[in-house]
Parts: sequence; structure tokens; C-alpha cells
Amino acid sequence: QVQLVESGGGLVQAGGSLRLSCAASGGTFSTNTMNWFRQAPGKEREFVAAIRWGGGATCYRNSVKGRFTIFRNNAKNTVDLQMTALKPEDTAVYYCAARTGVVSGICDYSVMDYWGKGALVTVSS
Repeated sequence: QVQLVESGGGLVQAGGSLRLSCAASGGTFSTNTMNWFRQAPGKEREFVAAIRWGGGATCYRNSVKGRFTIFRNNAKNTVDLQMTALKPEDTAVYYCAARTGVVSGICDYSVMDYWGKGALVTVSS
């Protein structure tokens, strides 16, 4: 079992920055990729970014490329999502998710094995 806990959400003005952290515990040795998803009010959950558990390869949805960065924070043993140049359309509950099974590539986010409870990010205009 892998437990995921998100932190760092909050309210920020458009153009501002925010960092989300995902703390993973439990059977993390079996983790293949770590991912961030988000769900805006009234919309379906969508993929945001992914990284190999050991670091390295990353994947982003087009609308966040150049603004968001996913990385392993080894000092805190977390997977962080640094968000810059935030837009009101980035407002959503952000979820951390882990995949322990085989993936076809770093951008294979079709199946996730574990989910956190989410962190709310609100971007005001």
C-alpha cells in the first residue's frame, strides 16, 4: 500500500506561483511513476504532469508546459509540482497519484494505483 498526502494548496493571484508537494509512504519501492492530476469545478479530472519515481523523465499536458515543473524533492522525500504564471483556469483540486504497474511510457497515465485526497488551488483574476 502506498499512502499519498498532498500539501501546499491555497489562494494565489493570477501570474503568481505556488508549489504543491506530495509525500509518499508505504510500499514506495514498487512505485513506477508519480503523477499530478487536477479537477476543476464541473469538469472531469485531467492529467497535469508525471515523473519517474527515480527522477528523470517527465511528461506535461500542453497547457502547463513551460509554466509547471514536476520534480523529486530528495531533501523532503516528496514529489513537488512548482507552478508559475498561474491562470484562473488552473483553479482546481490537484491530486497526487502513483502508478506501480507497468507503463508504456512516462506519458502513460491511463491507470493509477493510488491517489491522494487532493489539495485545492484557487487562482484569482
